[in-house]
Amino acid sequence: MRHKMAIQLATLRESCKTNFPQVLETLGNMGWAGVQFAGYHGYDPKELAEVVRGTGMKVAGLHVSIPLLRDQMEQLIEDAAIFGTRDLICSNTPDDWKNADGFREMKRLLNEYAAYLKSRGLRLSYHNHAFEFETEVDGQSALRYLLDPVEDHALLAEIDVYWVKKGGYDPYPFIEPYAGRMPIIHLKDMTDDEEQTFAEIGMGQIDFVPILQWGEKHGIEWYVVEQDRCRRDPMESVQISYEQLLRLSKLV
Repeated sequence: MRHKMAIQLATLRESCKTNFPQVLETLGNMGWAGVQFAGYHGYDPKELAEVVRGTGMKVAGLHVSIPLLRDQMEQLIEDAAIFGTRDLICSNTPDDWKNADGFREMKRLLNEYAAYLKSRGLRLSYHNHAFEFETEVDGQSALRYLLDPVEDHALLAEIDVYWVKKGGYDPYPFIEPYAGRMPIIHLKDMTDDEEQTFAEIGMGQIDFVPILQWGEKHGIEWYVVEQDRCRRDPMESVQISYEQLLRLSKLV
């Protein structure tokens, strides 16, 4: 499973702004198999791709927004080719779409984009937060509605287990409907205190072993660690998460 372990670079966004190539080299030396991008912080994608290749890592997808998909689709397709990935992940929802009608329009658009990307050899997934559980669409949560696992639904899932937990659900049973429809999963832990904020993998209350076992049976290609905020130096948090995920992988 070590070859499937990646880090979402938003975890290290401040360091990336300062010296993106150095961050990538440090992560490669740490042992990560891949990185997932969420913007380039002014750097040339070709330069960053060259650094990634030099470290021996791969790119576990690009996080993008709906406006980027709408207005810069061909550029995103070119970027995916530059980085050698087939995955684009929608990770940003306009505030005025966070209602039933907005989610209906989002599902229509994302399926349209996903079908087009599929024709170009790429995949489109949706990355959740907790707000999708606050709106009901056609008798189910907005997230279930968006990711309805039926054959003619082109949009795939990139479930974030922390946000599922934050939304009041147990992540392990929640992911079960997405067997074969979730090439990438987001892993982050939750502190076991009143704040219930972000924690390094294995240092909080989420039980990752059944999630990893499920992933190995049902088509997970990348286990991507993300920590939105860190209580210590972010690179130290990334190191802890790497060591803990490696430990947990041996229990699978």
